[in-house]
Amino acid sequence: MAYVNFYFELDVYKLSRQLAKDVYRISKHFPVEEKFSLTDQLRRSSRSVGAQIAESWAKWRYINHFIAKLTDSDAEQYETQHWIEVAFDCELVNDQERELIVKSCEVINQKLNAMMSKASLFCTIGRK
Repeated sequence: MAYVNFYFELDVYKLSRQLAKDVYRISKHFPVEEKFSLTDQLRRSSRSVGAQIAESWAKWRYINHFIAKLTDSDAEQYETQHWIEVAFDCELVNDQERELIVKSCEVINQKLNAMMSKASLFCTIGRK
């Protein structure tokens, strides 16, 4: 694992930004009647994945808080998977779009779990 100074250098954070971008692109064409329900829910959860990673970075002094924020991020990626499945069921996204989001979420899940299992490496005393 390469040392990083800031959360935005983390691969998982970069992947979360790409996830939010892909969700935005895919959901741009959802019907207007879904604007305040499915579209907003899907976008909000996908954007929250990276936000929770950023917040976890600020919690480095307290390992349990750090892990809790990563857990929140993981929960948001699962919620994103749920909403993309709903969009697929409603025929608003095709199988290729659904797979793109689900696979991205799965990779993010794996990376978040790896961070949580090695939390002590991220929560080193003296980190700035």
